[in-house]
Amino acid sequence: MKYKRVLVKLSGEALKGEDSQILDAEKLTNIAKAIKLLRENDVQVCIVVGAGNIWRGNLADSIGIEQATADYMGMLGTIINGMAIANAVEREGNPTRVMTSLEIKQVAEPYIHKRALRHLEKGRVVIFTAGTGNPYFTTDTAAALRAREMYCDAILMAKNGVEGIYTADPHVDKSATLIKNITYAELLSRNLKVMDATAVSILRESDIVTRVFDMGDIQNFARIINDEPIGTTIRKGE
Repeated sequence: MKYKRVLVKLSGEALKGEDSQILDAEKLTNIAKAIKLLRENDVQVCIVVGAGNIWRGNLADSIGIEQATADYMGMLGTIINGMAIANAVEREGNPTRVMTSLEIKQVAEPYIHKRALRHLEKGRVVIFTAGTGNPYFTTDTAAALRAREMYCDAILMAKNGVEGIYTADPHVDKSATLIKNITYAELLSRNLKVMDATAVSILRESDIVTRVFDMGDIQNFARIINDEPIGTTIRKGE
């Protein structure tokens, strides 16, 4: 196997139903089955999840909530999503721990670096919620930070119906082509908005590889950990 420890980055939208339900049972089950597939291949797994299915910044703007408060509300949304993912993953037979950057002991463990590492070593799926615990930072940044803290080999950036990174928006520009390989520095210079600039800056000097791929086919997770050339691979430059 190419990767022994990975961080799976999920958007909140990846959990949302077609009928605008906040959480969709089938999507949660598919995510849990993908995680099970990784664990069956002896890959240690941690997860960072967003909250776009529950709360978005433009909604805060429309009702006059200032950004710091809105960001904390989003962090709470990620805890809800993390608990839902944990429940689905455990139904597939894999133990989990939900850890949070905000203290909420009744439902999740506080994030402690060495404890999180120990959970991974024991084969538990660790779900990191509440972002970095600070406003003004995205869950992309939280994913980059936790991936480095957990000494991950790769970030698996699973997308809904998107094969990888394109030269332009393929829904708008029919001539857009898939980028198979790119460096973190090129990602910044070309202003390709796959993750925010802070996250890219955290990763650009690390050996962590980011794989961007379509999560619609669960077998893509197996293809990724076997280093098959699907989607887009982002790595540091020479």
